[in-house]
Amino acid sequence: MIQSEALSLLEWSRLCQHLSTFAATKLGAIAARQLQLPARQADSEQLLAETSEAMQIDQRPPGLKFAGIQDIGDALERAQRQGCLQPPELLDIATTLAGARQLRRAIDSFEDGELPTLSQLVAPLRTYPELEQEIHYCIDDRGKVADRATPKLGGIREQLKEQRSQIYQKLNHILQQHSNAIQEAVITQRGDRFVIPVKAPQKDAISGIVHDASTSGATLYIEPNSIIQMGNRLRQLQRQEQVEEEAICRALTAKVAEIHDDLEDLLRIVTVLDLAAARARYGEWLGANAPRFVPPTEQTTLRRLRHPLLVWQQRHEEGSDVVPIDVIVNPQTRVVAITGPNTGGKTVTLKTIGLAALMAKAGLYVPAREPVELPWFNQVLADIGDEQSIEQSLSTFSGHVKRISRILAAIQSLSESSLGPGAGLLAASDDPAVKSPVLNADGALPSSAEQSEHLPSPTDIPAPSSSTNQAPALTNTLVLLDEVGAGTDPSEGSALAIALLHYLADHARFTVATTHYGELKALKYQDDRFENASVEFDDVSLSPTYRLLWGIPGRSNALTIAQRLGLDETIVAEARDQIGITHQQDVNQVIAGLEAQRKQQETKADAAAQLLAETEKLHQQVARKAAFLEARERELKQQQEQAVQAAIADARKEIARVIRRLQQGEPTAQAAQKATDAVNQIATQHQAPTPAKPPKPGFKPQMGDRIRIPSLGQTAEVLTDPDEDGKVMVRFGLMKMTVSLAEIESLQGEKAELPKPKVTPPPPPSSPPTAPAVRTSKNTFDLRGMRVVEAEGKLEDAIACAQGPIWIIHGHGTGKLRRGVHDYLKRHPQIQKFEAAEQADGGTGVTIAYM
Repeated sequence: MIQSEALSLLEWSRLCQHLSTFAATKLGAIAARQLQLPARQADSEQLLAETSEAMQIDQRPPGLKFAGIQDIGDALERAQRQGCLQPPELLDIATTLAGARQLRRAIDSFEDGELPTLSQLVAPLRTYPELEQEIHYCIDDRGKVADRATPKLGGIREQLKEQRSQIYQKLNHILQQHSNAIQEAVITQRGDRFVIPVKAPQKDAISGIVHDASTSGATLYIEPNSIIQMGNRLRQLQRQEQVEEEAICRALTAKVAEIHDDLEDLLRIVTVLDLAAARARYGEWLGANAPRFVPPTEQTTLRRLRHPLLVWQQRHEEGSDVVPIDVIVNPQTRVVAITGPNTGGKTVTLKTIGLAALMAKAGLYVPAREPVELPWFNQVLADIGDEQSIEQSLSTFSGHVKRISRILAAIQSLSESSLGPGAGLLAASDDPAVKSPVLNADGALPSSAEQSEHLPSPTDIPAPSSSTNQAPALTNTLVLLDEVGAGTDPSEGSALAIALLHYLADHARFTVATTHYGELKALKYQDDRFENASVEFDDVSLSPTYRLLWGIPGRSNALTIAQRLGLDETIVAEARDQIGITHQQDVNQVIAGLEAQRKQQETKADAAAQLLAETEKLHQQVARKAAFLEARERELKQQQEQAVQAAIADARKEIARVIRRLQQGEPTAQAAQKATDAVNQIATQHQAPTPAKPPKPGFKPQMGDRIRIPSLGQTAEVLTDPDEDGKVMVRFGLMKMTVSLAEIESLQGEKAELPKPKVTPPPPPSSPPTAPAVRTSKNTFDLRGMRVVEAEGKLEDAIACAQGPIWIIHGHGTGKLRRGVHDYLKRHPQIQKFEAAEQADGGTGVTIAYM
């Protein structure tokens, strides 16, 4: 298939291999190495969305972690076929379930709408924590069936332990009794029988069964008759153990088989996630950016585009620096002809453009500067390299023609599938230059005479008419041709190249061709669908710079290079006479003038860039000066407020002591009122003098507003609307208290509007203030001795019923439970903050969580 050939020529498999090194799982690496290209643009956009969201997750620690994910595909298939899974396979299933659950939690931790694509992907994910816990209960971390799996298994293993102990005791007694006959005082095994090494000449000293002998024959391994029955009993118990272990594994396997389809979906989802993360990490490593697919009416923009395989070679194989290229193509351009010297980078340019199109199609970021805008192509077809074959009797020209024939057949097939039958290869134009007989349907190559008879010369090809610009069967295809028309007579080769490029301009979305033929440089001036480009060549060093220049064809440098390299001048002069030096010099002078103009523009652009850099430097200096002045102003304000803050700090310490005394006693309304009075007295004593400010009336506090209490130096939340007496209830920290409107102000410094005085009799005394939240048996939860999973469940119930802060006792221990509790509180949406309790309440062994 020509599409597969193109992927091979562009070395797509090498890029996929590089991508696989960024995968975290075995399944992800396999999927990366076998990366498939989507058949629809919507699928490519879906993959790019996954890549973008995976990169967004990786930017927030800990990112996407695939710990525990295993390739359980074979195990699932065997379970479905009623096989019996081994303990290590069951353990892999349990760790995979846990790993998938962690992945889903990482995605669910983002706000709604932040990760729409990945959230939709993991929405149907089922991780079966009950099965995971059951497997972990029955299978230990070593992949062995645990004693606790069933009481029967535990009993059998106790008997096995006791039986082995008896055998060892008996054998140790025999070793002591017959020490002279023993070769070495060790107990070993042959098969599943316990034996002792006995010297061959004294084998009769210990009666028993000989199970083995040493290589020299000097040692016999004998099972004494006195332990034969014990050994038989041991084998019976071992068999019972195997039967019981198999029964446990079969029961677990049956449960796995019941959810086979869900586990298959889990593997698929996890692999998609791993592949998306690999694409994101590969793109970040390349310094790539997200591409955008543009319609035919928009410009293709790939600035500073680099070849990804050359970047890999530079970083991992100490290759040379990668020279980026700029690819800016107008919407009306259909064909770009790249000219320039050999080894100048023309072929690398073709491969770079082809790989950029494939990477964007596969959901990968493209190693180019933003914005990255390029079309989405149904097919990327290429003819790159030498196709000569001795076995098939193909010359270089013949090999290229056969491959181009397959390219045109693929374009025809795509055209017919999109436009229906009747859209043949020659339907695009009636120009005989397009109908090249060298591209026979059967791939056969006509003779040279036949080619000469049918191929037009460059002078016979008419300039394209306006009708030629209208592509009647344009397919969404990228075609890459290296040295088009090469390998045959130059006049015939250039005529064939012109005819072929005209045909592709009518039938393919975009074509890039490299060539040495000067005739192709003139196509731009005959048809606005053609464009010229060249690889830059340094006349001084006589070496290419690998830069791609647009709008300027490459000059012929062969004779100049030959002369500077020392070739006889008479030979060079005669060569110039042979090619018609006057005309050639005219063309070269025009091209040289264009290059000089380009260099002048580049010099001006460099000067402008330098001026911009100096401007940015001046801006940074001004910004630093402004930042210094702002810092100085903040420092002065801080010094002015130090006295106030010192008073506030003393007041807070006294308030904290009042709160602790309140917590240690029985919480009652009377105690709360006493605490409130004490706090008000402390506020009066420690109130720092504040400069008088003109009041700003008009502020009306409402329930839920944030206000400031200057006398306490606190910011509080309004819990009730002002009553008839102009008082409101506020809360700051753990304390609730009633204050007058005259004592509060808005965060902007506006004074509260006071109520108008009434002549009516004074209202009855207000109800006592609400008691501050204190620690009781109802809001205290002891989690010591629990696993993290159990603790999370109990915390969820506690938070759901909480009416205020809760005290969580987790103790110190290894610290694992405390870390698990803190991680859970960080993720919970109802928790505002949490902190360690006072030393009197347990210190770091107790955590207080605020709703």
